[in-house]
Amino acid sequence: MQFEGEHLWIGQVGHIFVLIAFTASLLSTLSFFIAGKKIDHSEKLSWLRFARISFVTQSAAVVIVFSSIFYICSHHYIEYLFGYKHTSKELEFKYLFASIWEDQSGSFLLWSIWHSIIGMFLIKKSKEWEAPVMTVISFAQLFLAMMIMGVYIFGTKIGNSPFVLTRNEINGPIFGMPNYLSMIKDGVGLNVLLRNYWMVIHPPVLFLGFASTIVPFAYAYAGLQSKRYGDWIKPVLPWTLFSACVLGVGIMMGGKWAYESLSFGGYWAWDPVENASLVPWMILVAGLHTMVIYKATSHSLRASYIFAMLTFVFILYSTFLTRTGILGDTSVHAFAESGRPMFNLIRIFLFTFSVPALVYFFFHYKKMPAELREENSSSREFWMFIGSLVLFLSAMFIIAKTSTPVINAIFGSKLAPPEDIEFSYNKVMILVGIILGFLSAVTQYLKYKSTGSSFVIKKIALPTIITIVITTLLIIFYPITYYKQGAGFLGAVYIGIFVTIYSVIANASYIWSGLNGQLKSAGGSLSHLGFALMIVGILISSANKKVISEEKFKDFQIQMGVDPLTKQQDNPAENINLIRQVSKKMGPYDVTYLHDSVGKEKGRRFYHLAFERKDENSDEVKESFILSPDVYLMKDNNMSSNPDTKNYLTHDVFTYISYALNPDANEDTASFKINEMAEGDTLFYSKGYMILNQVVKNPVTNKFNFPVNGPAVLAEFTIKSTEGNTYHAAPMIVVDSFGINQIDDTVYAQNLYVKFAGVSSDQTKMKIGVKESSSMIDFVTLKAYIFPYINLVWIGLIIMAIGMVMSMIHRASLSKSTGAIVLAFAAIALFYMFLLAN
Repeated sequence: MQFEGEHLWIGQVGHIFVLIAFTASLLSTLSFFIAGKKIDHSEKLSWLRFARISFVTQSAAVVIVFSSIFYICSHHYIEYLFGYKHTSKELEFKYLFASIWEDQSGSFLLWSIWHSIIGMFLIKKSKEWEAPVMTVISFAQLFLAMMIMGVYIFGTKIGNSPFVLTRNEINGPIFGMPNYLSMIKDGVGLNVLLRNYWMVIHPPVLFLGFASTIVPFAYAYAGLQSKRYGDWIKPVLPWTLFSACVLGVGIMMGGKWAYESLSFGGYWAWDPVENASLVPWMILVAGLHTMVIYKATSHSLRASYIFAMLTFVFILYSTFLTRTGILGDTSVHAFAESGRPMFNLIRIFLFTFSVPALVYFFFHYKKMPAELREENSSSREFWMFIGSLVLFLSAMFIIAKTSTPVINAIFGSKLAPPEDIEFSYNKVMILVGIILGFLSAVTQYLKYKSTGSSFVIKKIALPTIITIVITTLLIIFYPITYYKQGAGFLGAVYIGIFVTIYSVIANASYIWSGLNGQLKSAGGSLSHLGFALMIVGILISSANKKVISEEKFKDFQIQMGVDPLTKQQDNPAENINLIRQVSKKMGPYDVTYLHDSVGKEKGRRFYHLAFERKDENSDEVKESFILSPDVYLMKDNNMSSNPDTKNYLTHDVFTYISYALNPDANEDTASFKINEMAEGDTLFYSKGYMILNQVVKNPVTNKFNFPVNGPAVLAEFTIKSTEGNTYHAAPMIVVDSFGINQIDDTVYAQNLYVKFAGVSSDQTKMKIGVKESSSMIDFVTLKAYIFPYINLVWIGLIIMAIGMVMSMIHRASLSKSTGAIVLAFAAIALFYMFLLAN
């Protein structure tokens, strides 16, 4: 059968280049591996040349595959399942990129592109390490190509192709018709939660972080393969810093997206996908510190190996958790059904890299050089190693709790998550934060090998005194109010704030005094300062987060939303009902639900809320603004909320809709009843009465701010409800070039509609239409928080990233001009991204 309107050529081109990428990756892997084994220089160079050509070929093929998918999405070719599932005509151009990495195959392709770029750079810069390092990267590219092949080998499907046709994947009579494309008006489109600025840039940054973790892994393999056990540390240190910086920024970009797009009210919720990305970063940072120790003292080489390898192993394990559907019931943004075909392939990817690497490491374990003398407990390296160990053990704690579904699947157990998931993590991680905060404050003042106690006390005396003063002032003037988990946890929060402030002050002092202001060597201290500042922001903004939407249970039954992460119902006392155009007190604000509007996307509605903050001693409005959180109404009448936030320097006002009426399910069947009234007459309705005060001809102003360019008549009403409330209505009749227009007025609190229908036949009375709507009163249920000092989180992140970039420049021995350019570019890029988002 010949199907009409299909564009098959682009899918055929894309699939051919997927196969080319797979073949070239295989050849590149074998060639680099053989080159690494060759002793003869000419033979080695010959194999390297062929390997490089193969790697460049696969890199070009990957780019062409990506371009083919983008072409399909940008042209809305819904004959392809990829285009049908992830794009729609309403989608803004920038979100076409997000629609690519929304899909499994698109995100693997993004990962492969970053590996290609990193590989090209390593070919140019890694010198004698090229062959073994590129063997690992090419081998990873082989697996990533398999993820998007979508071919059957001996009846087993290998990967998911992004070029499959919709008619071959979805059963339905329509797909048997030659003109089926003319009957499908549009694609499904991008998930509304992903239509956010951060989802355009967060996944590429995060996947660059994921991809870059293979470099320390590859160098660790190269050190074992060449038996140059410690030589790999120096060239890999800048890469490790780069990876830690990019991965850390990528993770917190996800937190920023969650803060702006998810309605769980924050930037972190210990969601399994969040945990799965955090754990490799923690192990990587632990490895970074052991590498620094080895470079300075020749200690911790074995630990550096194990941390470098485990970082990439846990990247793969995280991929297994999030992309096989095994976390589908426990995470808001893990792949579920779409991940099941990938289960075996990702599992093979994980075991192929982890098991041989760890076996290879333990085979060479005793051959590695190691310092026989014990480390002095007063030395810098001793406490740096303790800090690395704490990071590693806390990472193991997080991944063990996250892996509950995996444990249940393997052992048939029925382990259930704790009732309070967040607190189960927080009560442990607050202790980890206290230890790391203290170590990052004091350890830098220690010297390698041994340090006199009097020297340390002298150096940390001033930072200690300053921290005590600041914390005391904080307790007096801005006490922590988080009493939910009892006095013990509250005390731990205070200690955590003290040690992290201590770390900020101590690191700033070390940059000024210990390094004599030499910024080129201050990258490590600046990173510690930024990390500590970020933790201070997390502790204060989370502990003193205040719910300002508190309902008094007066008007009607409050609606309860469901937290998308915990699946638990919201506390109804923390949600406030807002009737349309009726002001209500909420914290320091008077809030009015003005109206709603339809978004560009089908099913999306924005709810416009006016906030006013008045002077306590008068009615003078000191501040006013409008927030527009939105709701995506789904086909099954469920809803997904997207927050809106007012940003200040010292706090944020965070709002989201926890319940809204579905306009399609709230149909109004009532009709207007016409009554004749003269000025001063009274008309009763079911909830009170209304008085026609006066009729105004050609009014200068009107309630609707409607431009009057011709004859007009306005009727002014005072409405009294049986509850004692007073309202006003002012329907109009306007005559213009388009004819006679009736502008009705609505009293939403009473579900009352008033129409100026005309004048009676004897012209002595007005025809007034009154309708009492049969639909529910138009209202929304709102949840609102005040997040204090949350900007410390984002500022701390930027400072930490800049510090890591400075360390990378220093370790890579770049020239001053090149280093300044890299640092300036990184600082501007980070600042611009967060500024644009706010």
